[in-house]
This record gives sequence, structure tokens and C-alpha cells, in this order.
Amino acid sequence: MDKNGLEYWEVWYPKAAATGLLVGRGLIDPCPVLLVHAVPDVLTVKVSDQQGNQLAYGIDLPKTADTPICRLTRSGDSIQRVDIWPTEEDYGSPVLLPGGEVGILKSRWNADDQRAWCWQVEFFNEID
Repeated sequence: MDKNGLEYWEVWYPKAAATGLLVGRGLIDPCPVLLVHAVPDVLTVKVSDQQGNQLAYGIDLPKTADTPICRLTRSGDSIQRVDIWPTEEDYGSPVLLPGGEVGILKSRWNADDQRAWCWQVEFFNEID
């Protein structure tokens, strides 16, 4: 893994406390899409390189549906949010969990009435 090319994705709940509440901050390979589990109704998202240079930003992104996952899509220097039920097309996408851990979506299932679901996410870590 080339650790020099990694990027920080920071996801904030901007309406909490005086300056917002961090949902999670993950350090990942550059990617155009990040799935996020269990997010609030409004998000602010910042993508930066390891030197702190801002690469993309989305402010006060509103909830689009009542789902357990949102898809953040990076387009140039902006971020868009769409709340989704993942499909097989999302397999292989990184998933940010509250707190900042990032895994890869391997599989998913949800009931037809969307009252039950199961995700499988794989995690890999390496210590120098």
C-alpha cells in the first residue's frame, strides 16, 4: 500500500454543538465514491491530502431518503450525497463507519419491506 497517496475523508454533523460533531475521519486510497453508515440528516464533508490541502468539499448536504447508508460522490472539488440501499454495484466500495474505521462492502441483503438488513464489510489494517 502506498501510504503517501492516501486521502482523508472527514464527515461532520454540522448542527451539533458550537462547531459541529465529527462523525468519522478515514484515511483511504483516493476514490470517487465513499459509502457512510448511520449518518445524521445533514452532513458536511471534506476530502484532503495528507498535507492538509483541501481537495473536495460538500457543505450541509441534506438527507435524501430514510436509509442506513449514504453514498458520497466526489466530482472535481465538490461532494454530492444520496441516501441509498446498497446494491451489488456497490460491492467493493469503501464504507466509513462512525468513528472513522473504513472497510470494503463485500455483500448486503435487505428485506423487501426494508425493515431488516445485513451488510458484510471487510477490514484490513497494516502496522509499520
